[in-house]
Amino acid sequence: MKAAVLVEPGKPLEIENLNISKPGPHEVLIRTVACGLCHSDLHFIDGAYPHPLPAVPGHEAAGIVEAVGSEVRTVKPGDAVVTCLSAFCGHCEFCVTGRMALCLGGETRRGKGEDPRLTREDGTPVNQMLNLSAFAEMMLIHEHACTAIDPEMPLDRAAVIGCAVTTGAGTVFNACKVTPGETVAVVGCGGVGLATINAAKIAGAGRIIAADPLPEKRELAMKMGATDTVDALANDAAAQIVEMTKGGVDFAIEAVGRPASAQLAVDSLRRGGTATVLGMMPLTEKVGLSAMDLLSGKKLQGAIMGMNHFPVDMPRLVDFYMRGLLDLDTMIAERIPIEQINDGFDKMRAGHTARSVIVFDQ
Repeated sequence: MKAAVLVEPGKPLEIENLNISKPGPHEVLIRTVACGLCHSDLHFIDGAYPHPLPAVPGHEAAGIVEAVGSEVRTVKPGDAVVTCLSAFCGHCEFCVTGRMALCLGGETRRGKGEDPRLTREDGTPVNQMLNLSAFAEMMLIHEHACTAIDPEMPLDRAAVIGCAVTTGAGTVFNACKVTPGETVAVVGCGGVGLATINAAKIAGAGRIIAADPLPEKRELAMKMGATDTVDALANDAAAQIVEMTKGGVDFAIEAVGRPASAQLAVDSLRRGGTATVLGMMPLTEKVGLSAMDLLSGKKLQGAIMGMNHFPVDMPRLVDFYMRGLLDLDTMIAERIPIEQINDGFDKMRAGHTARSVIVFDQ
């Protein structure tokens, strides 16, 4: 099969022909139809986050089940599925207390003594990234890393549900539990930020303020449901948000991965408000609350993958799209073949587009 391989950080991905193993007892073989380019992939490609190499990145995908292992009960051949990097075991403390996004998922990967899922043609192993490795024509994953969806759902749109939408919408619905009338600020209007804005609109937020330095991103945010926008790099960005909401927002959500963006989120809060950091910051960075923030009852939290319950959340998000509530069409800027993947990431580095989606030949 054809796949995009990360051989060395900071270098372009290389298109190679790889071998993929047969499904084990709890594994699912999926023919990849579409995969979004996510900034999380870029962190590994550029070397900001470490990973054993060579590896196949990609984690925001949708496809069709080709075959299943002997113990698989959740999907069957022919099913349309969306994948999710937060593969869960189903019986650890995090899973049984409803925090499955925190599961370390060790049992969802093959052990040291087992054959690797991916190999080069000479038999050398290729590492699977984030349980998926979706920049490839096929995926071999644990059944708890995907969920079946409505077969009528267009899979190029379904792919972005796998990360950007699950993260953004999950944060609104699960981590923040936004209720009608509450105010929300979103810092960063890339794929995750736009999905957060759209979900806040669905949740009935009274005011949704989008903060981004690029005018075209702020325009996209208005299409996705923002009621107001500010330039995130303006010296008085936080003051503008506090002024327009007469005291600050109930929830401020950082969707960039920069300390300054997290600080803007904190500074935009009202008394008792909550700031949620979604972006992958440099590993040495720290963010926090001042003594006055704490005395004001403000909170700061992370929300990995939106603290999702993806086997339940993803079919609901698909339903939202099919009913015209969730706007995935505006979010997708272009559809490209896998051979243009490096160009897609160059556009992401420039920051001027929303989501690029790889569509595989069918």
